[in-house]
Amino acid sequence: MNYLIDLDHAIIVDVEATTAIRQAEVTAAKTMIERTYERFDRYPERLAGDSAYGSAEMLGWPVHEQGIEPHVPVLDKSARTDGSFSHEDFTYGQKGDVYFCPAGKMLTCKGTLVNDGATLLYRASKYDCDACALKPRCCPTAPARKVPRSIHEGARDMARDIAKTEAYRTSRWQRKKVEMPFAHLKRILRLDRLRLRGPRGARDELLLAATAQNLRKLAKLILQAPPIPA
Repeated sequence: MNYLIDLDHAIIVDVEATTAIRQAEVTAAKTMIERTYERFDRYPERLAGDSAYGSAEMLGWPVHEQGIEPHVPVLDKSARTDGSFSHEDFTYGQKGDVYFCPAGKMLTCKGTLVNDGATLLYRASKYDCDACALKPRCCPTAPARKVPRSIHEGARDMARDIAKTEAYRTSRWQRKKVEMPFAHLKRILRLDRLRLRGPRGARDELLLAATAQNLRKLAKLILQAPPIPA
């Protein structure tokens, strides 16, 4: 189950039922944002979520296509466990579209997409690597070092920069409002499992549950509102 929630008031804006896999959740986020814009003419300035939404593809969509700030932890699996240099040890030079290794040597790219069709490979010169004293810590089993870079890496860098700001810390605190409705589903509404079959049944059941949660929340907001002067 996926909720799109207004962080200011914890109101559920949209619901999308999916299978419990990461790609389906990413697609659901896109669907809910686009549907909310079509129905209510409402568009988010920022998107807060957990690391499930921190993949390169997911971050690239809100940043490059929608202009939404990603307040999401970056999903990064580039760290190495063998003690050799990781991706973060290499410095990217945006002006020349090159990487620099810890020894200051340049890694260049021919522009060919590899693997999933969304990754560029930056290669060092074998001549530079053979003569480098850091080779045992960089590419001990390869003739030269290669560094992959996602075509969405700019969006990932933006998310990393945002994660260092006070606004991100505020979003992280506000995300508790997102987690509460899911706890409420299980603890109060006893919806620990869906009872209706099929995608339509799941969607209808979640819509009814979200409606009940919104009515409960709206009632609290009305009671908290200051009295209207006579």
